[in-house]
Amino acid sequence: MPVLLALSASLLFALVFGPQWWVRRAMQQHAAERPDLPGTGGELARHLLDLSRLEHVPVEIAPTDHFDPVANVVRLSPRNYDGRSITAVAVAAHEVSHALQHAAGNRLLAARVRFAPLVRGFEFAAGMVMLTAPVVLVFIKSPVLLALQVGVGIALLGVRLVFHLLTLPVELDASFRRALPILESGRFLDARDMPGARTVLRAAALTYVASSLVALVNIARFRRLLPF
Repeated sequence: MPVLLALSASLLFALVFGPQWWVRRAMQQHAAERPDLPGTGGELARHLLDLSRLEHVPVEIAPTDHFDPVANVVRLSPRNYDGRSITAVAVAAHEVSHALQHAAGNRLLAARVRFAPLVRGFEFAAGMVMLTAPVVLVFIKSPVLLALQVGVGIALLGVRLVFHLLTLPVELDASFRRALPILESGRFLDARDMPGARTVLRAAALTYVASSLVALVNIARFRRLLPF
């Protein structure tokens, strides 16, 4: 039994943290500065937006790389905005591709924007459930009610993962139907650098799914509250 429990814990750990570890490793593996590249990630983003007649879409420095469809702004982390690396170039192309999706009226992207506040609301509700579950156990002492509350918490936490899985096509489209052809046709990278760019684009597409898997850790914490 101890061996089975240890194996289950190891599998859960790999499932939860494995994808996130791979995404970070892929980004870091190709983040070395390359003075031979013609420009930084920020400069490439600006260039691609201008080529697509999206001069009104600004490129800003932010803590994380993302496209804000509400403000219609491409935001890059300082390392990718100022960096000359395969990662900086690929990430810039990926985020610009979201701006292109937005300009083209991509319906799935629009749906993601529309439902994102609702998903954040579910996450907040899950946090409230987590905070109040011990109180229910101590003061009400009802295993049935506690089990029901834990079940609700698990369902609420699972919404984020399901949401990002359902909208994963938006990320795959940005990486492989838009960013990759842009980099190939524009020859912004040498042919020898394209395999690395594909790896970074794959990591960029899976970033949200990988991060949402961490919610499974909280689900495991919920399970420990049950007295049976």
